[in-house]
Amino acid sequence: MAQPKRIAVLGSTGSIGRSTLEVVRASEGALAVDLLAGYRNTAALAEQARAFRPRWVVAADPESAGRQDWSTLPEDVELRIGPEALIETVHQSAAEIVVSAIVGSAGLRATWAALESGKTVALANKESLVVGGPLVMELAREKGAAIIPVDSEHSAVFQALQTGRREEVRRVILTASGGPFRNHSSAELAKVSVADALAHPTWAMGPKITIDSATLMNKALEIIEARWLFDLRPEQIEVVIHPQSIVHSMVEFLDGAVVAQLSVPDMKLPIQYALTWPRRRAGAAAKMDWRQTHTLSFEPPDLERFPALRLGQEAARAGGTAGAALSGANEAAVAVFLEGRLPFARIVPTCEEILKRHSFDPRPTLEQLIGLDGWAREEVLRCLKR
Repeated sequence: MAQPKRIAVLGSTGSIGRSTLEVVRASEGALAVDLLAGYRNTAALAEQARAFRPRWVVAADPESAGRQDWSTLPEDVELRIGPEALIETVHQSAAEIVVSAIVGSAGLRATWAALESGKTVALANKESLVVGGPLVMELAREKGAAIIPVDSEHSAVFQALQTGRREEVRRVILTASGGPFRNHSSAELAKVSVADALAHPTWAMGPKITIDSATLMNKALEIIEARWLFDLRPEQIEVVIHPQSIVHSMVEFLDGAVVAQLSVPDMKLPIQYALTWPRRRAGAAAKMDWRQTHTLSFEPPDLERFPALRLGQEAARAGGTAGAALSGANEAAVAVFLEGRLPFARIVPTCEEILKRHSFDPRPTLEQLIGLDGWAREEVLRCLKR
């Protein structure tokens, strides 16, 4: 029998991480876990370690790790604690594929470490490319490391691109469900509660990405990610509202042919595709029932109702530090909204203010980008005080 493909799951206790481990369970031994890493949910991390028996477990938050009883870890599992331990262990791990699923810009350093080691990255952390796009792609080329997208939209584009040559692509169309508020008026958006925003109509996701889906900031960030991941011009990337979330994205070629990827909205499918690429295999993802009637609808986005899309296009065109400023501001704005300290309708305007006010640099270093991300977060808090 062939040896199992060993993987590292960074952010294993989040929604993508948990789905990844379901894919591993369903792989019938084709996949094995070498490294699990989590942050605050150390109880879940310890439980995962007992179930999957990886070589390494990393609890990146020392405070949470200090409160956890680790005595039930299997003897052959080594525990490490802290963010620096995570980077060191990513380098040391024997994993062939690193699933980068840490939420937000914190995932950039882990993605960078995996690429530095020449490992394939199954990328679920879109901020790695939103913040560090050109630098990350340059590092991947330099190290001969592959980046396979896990986001359902970018996975769909990646799959559709297999049907033609890159120079034959006219445009890429990213689909968006429109979230729970796609038909809301400005007055209704002003009254949105945290509970309202967390009630996504088609996807089950973590709170941050769920709020991003409600503002359509997730699609803004995906525009920037697609620009770097697929080496596209910003004007080649468009967004269309597709409430059913069955068509996950489309590629239109020069001759007018449009190739789309369709499936039930289940993240296990793009996760498994990234882990088994270039092959496909039976797995745990839900399947379409084509004996039922399906209606698929598409409509252009309302840029006045969802100005985040305009910010995404602007940041994609600007490049440089624009993505880092937008991403950092959005993470902070979403966090204070979830705490009840910022109205839903102020999330995107706050991000726009920070994007306009930051000191733009067209060719930043990685250290500058990480520093700017922190500055943007602090600026959001200063805006709240004002």
